[in-house]
Amino acid sequence: MSTRKLLLRFAKPYPGLILLTILLGFSGALFNGISTALIVPVVLKIVGQEVDLSTAPPILKTLMSPFDNTPETYRIGVMAGAIIFTIILKNLATYAGALASSSLTRKLTSDMRETGLKLLLEIDIDYYAKTKVGDLINRLGGEIGRAASAIGSTVKIVILGITILVFVGLLLSISWQLTIAATLLLSLVTLVNQYAIFRSKNFGKQLSEMSRAYSISVLETLNGIRLVKATGNEGKEYQRIQKLIRDRELADFRSQVNSEAITPLSEVMGITALLLIVLLSKTFFANQVSSLSTVLLTYLLVLLRVLPLISQLNTIRSNFASTAASVDVVNEFLSLHNKPLMGNGKLPYTKLEEGVSFNSLCFAYPGHEKLVLKDVNLYLPRGTTLALVGGSGAGKSTLADLLPRFYDPIAGSITIDDTDLREFDVISLRKRMGIVSQDTFLFNDSVQNNIAYGRTEATEDEIITAAKRANAYEFISKLPQGFDTFIGDRGVMLSGGQRQRLAIARALVQNPEILILDEATSALDSVSEQLVQSALDDLSRDRTTLVIAHRLSTVQKANQIAVLDQGQVVEVGTHEELLQKGGYYSRLYSMQFSDPPNKNLIQTKIVKAMRLNSKKFAEYPEATKHNQSLLRTSHEIRTQMNSIIGLLHLLLDDLGDNPQEREELIEDSHKSALRLLTTIDIFEDIINLQNKGQIISITEQSQDIITTYYQAFSHISIEFRASLNLILSALRSLADNLISTTEEQNRLMTQSYEYAIYLLDILEQFEKSIDI
Repeated sequence: MSTRKLLLRFAKPYPGLILLTILLGFSGALFNGISTALIVPVVLKIVGQEVDLSTAPPILKTLMSPFDNTPETYRIGVMAGAIIFTIILKNLATYAGALASSSLTRKLTSDMRETGLKLLLEIDIDYYAKTKVGDLINRLGGEIGRAASAIGSTVKIVILGITILVFVGLLLSISWQLTIAATLLLSLVTLVNQYAIFRSKNFGKQLSEMSRAYSISVLETLNGIRLVKATGNEGKEYQRIQKLIRDRELADFRSQVNSEAITPLSEVMGITALLLIVLLSKTFFANQVSSLSTVLLTYLLVLLRVLPLISQLNTIRSNFASTAASVDVVNEFLSLHNKPLMGNGKLPYTKLEEGVSFNSLCFAYPGHEKLVLKDVNLYLPRGTTLALVGGSGAGKSTLADLLPRFYDPIAGSITIDDTDLREFDVISLRKRMGIVSQDTFLFNDSVQNNIAYGRTEATEDEIITAAKRANAYEFISKLPQGFDTFIGDRGVMLSGGQRQRLAIARALVQNPEILILDEATSALDSVSEQLVQSALDDLSRDRTTLVIAHRLSTVQKANQIAVLDQGQVVEVGTHEELLQKGGYYSRLYSMQFSDPPNKNLIQTKIVKAMRLNSKKFAEYPEATKHNQSLLRTSHEIRTQMNSIIGLLHLLLDDLGDNPQEREELIEDSHKSALRLLTTIDIFEDIINLQNKGQIISITEQSQDIITTYYQAFSHISIEFRASLNLILSALRSLADNLISTTEEQNRLMTQSYEYAIYLLDILEQFEKSIDI
């Protein structure tokens, strides 16, 4: 049923091509039948046998009647020429029919692929959160190809059916009794082959599932190749995928064993049936003795031409059955009934005049009952910045995703100048929005094409200007081919800060009215952060900006700060107003900073502590036994380690209420690990400066003491770097959904948790070694 629906759906635009295919198939079959019927009388004439058709069936008399008036001398030559001419016509019709049918199959295949691609581009983003990319690629490529071959088989079955019907009509006209007997005998062949065809369907389903598993595994392995190499799992991944390849090869072989048995089986049973028909012919042709040899030989020759066609038909049916699973998959894939498609408005978006309003918003992810946002009311005036802050799972990213209509709220609305977002054409709306997030995506293309992706008609001068404003021009000009340099898959040839600055340049070229910044600097080192933050400040100037941040230092200049907790807005105001309230924001601020504003950078706190304690070293050498500077270092690292362990523990206990919250926990773990790595870097830099006497002047004796104690810290920093890099690789793979099975995900989280506990033990040993 699904095959018929799929064929009818995509065949409707090509009625002329379908009719031409059928007509050519019928013509080829007709010429084939006529030439076959003429062969026996001509052969008998050539060998000197008398051909008496006085008692022959009318069909043979009709076919031979055009030659009755031909002189006996030329009759054989004319009949032979007629046979050759009809065979030429038959082959021309067959050739043209093959071209027409293959053209139809190609068009249907291309149409299915284009429909699938269009569907994937138009479908809601929630679909991708639930479906593996490898599965989609397998469906769009392999499964549609196999489904198209099923459609091709359908066309071949139609043509073969027409040909067989023509021959059956010819056989009936010669002897309907013998044809009925032949049909009964040959139907046994079909019944025997039916078992093989049934097995082909099961084999086809197995092959479809194996192809899907193979595509998913290969794509995940290639996407996570850094983790594979970092953990030394090349051999393990090779063995896993090799098993999939070998299993598919075995299933393919079994399928071939089954399908290849159809042709010899059909031939043996067909010849057996033919011999029985020869025996029966004596009875049925008893009253046609004078023309017995001509009629019988003609009948048998036509029947012999039918047998291979029946065998071919059974083989095609077997192939058709083996692709039935792919047809079902493609039919489901191209169906709109089970896909989340967002309604599109008709009003083209032009310009923001007043502001963006979030009106009593409520939202829950599809398939989940828990509300992620509850009665959110906010207003973002034109040309101002609204910052969203709060803990993990508060709903910040979800709220930002509603603005470009990645999702629609289940209650309430978002309006631009009092017009509901759902009334705007979504493409025109998103064209006027720019999004810069922590996870920047870049294509494996040139720098120039990546920057101009949001507005492909941008001039070279506009691209260069945007690169300069994004603090990206300097590093771009140093690349081998400058703006024409290809940057690798996802921009792998660039650093995190460089990728982020290209994303900002892309947003500048797009020149959006509304800007969404989602943790755009959280995963960067201090130098890159300053460059990116400077570019972001330039980008957001005079624009309507929605900022999401965990680090409160990046949002202090915002016109408004909205604090979210458990999906609700608990506070709104400026940085100073919220601090004065002493509420949730103030507590968040106290957790991140212990010093007054503008003196709270971690580097400042550490340098201040190191200077104070270095003076003690110089004045009181015995104080080195109670090294307060190293105590401060250990305390800072321990605090960040506890944060990572806590987040990993939440993940291991599966305390995320929904996939979005789980993803945020993974992201927070990754960011915490990055911050800890940055902290280690900062401490090492300060230690080096102190050893060189560049922070304060110290005596030679104190220098020796300081060097001795800080060697211990330098030693554990190596352990920290190695383990943290493994944790970061695992968390990045989890964040990018590169791990397919829940078992493998839990294994990576458990491994990361154990590494974190191991680092905490090392830190404790370090503290004991310096006798704190």
